[in-house]
Amino acid sequence: MTADPAHFTVTDGGFMPTRFAQSHWGEDHLNGPAVVGLVARGLEKECGSTEFRPARLTVDLFRAARNTVTTLVFRVVRDGRRVRSAECDVMQDGRVTARATLVQYRPSTAPPGRLWSSAARFPDPPPQDGTLLPYVGSDEAGWTRSPAAHQNDSRKRFYNDGIRVVAGEANSPLIRAAMVAEATSLVTNLGSAGIGYINGDLTVALSRLPVDEWIGIQADSHHAADGIAVGTATLFDRHGAFGTGMTTAVANPAAQIDFSTRDFRSGINYE
Repeated sequence: MTADPAHFTVTDGGFMPTRFAQSHWGEDHLNGPAVVGLVARGLEKECGSTEFRPARLTVDLFRAARNTVTTLVFRVVRDGRRVRSAECDVMQDGRVTARATLVQYRPSTAPPGRLWSSAARFPDPPPQDGTLLPYVGSDEAGWTRSPAAHQNDSRKRFYNDGIRVVAGEANSPLIRAAMVAEATSLVTNLGSAGIGYINGDLTVALSRLPVDEWIGIQADSHHAADGIAVGTATLFDRHGAFGTGMTTAVANPAAQIDFSTRDFRSGINYE
């Protein structure tokens, strides 16, 4: 295993996926964190501003991203005094594979008054041992390095620092938050038979950026009817909750991922 694993390398024509970007959903498919991390990096670099703070990143995953050269196209939709919004198209072989929107707000002073807030708490995380595999946890089975022990119907959580999106570049706090937030699908859709829902989008909303490299995410809700599922989860760092992930998903039983039959010792991503 390379000493600097990353989802993509830079090429003359864009970005080339590596084996670490491979998905378990099918041959030649890229995983969600790779795509989400790439668009977060691109939008931050091309459309970010030091005067604004990222508040919402939404990524619509139109079709399965493949193991081919990937390019990004950017548009600033609004550049106002308090709100800045930009879009990014993920292009492969001349087609739009995904489209992302980044909304940024100018920080200001909070209004007066008291508001209700959730008492959500992330359990004590496991020790960081320097290996690449993330941790998966559930109320029933505690923490492990593989999802196989968590094929149950109890509450799930995930703890990870994320590999680099692009080789040779450190991930920014926004990129780390976006990549871990993509595990909203894992922690909400993982059940007793594995994962049978594939998410078609991700929305991550942030009150602030994470202060840690290792970030936790914990399931809050899962609602499903007629093969359509909605899941939400909360993001945590050492200071507490700082954001929310939400995904919508469709049933995909023909490609059900049964983690009890997979070997994760040389892998990183679980979807």
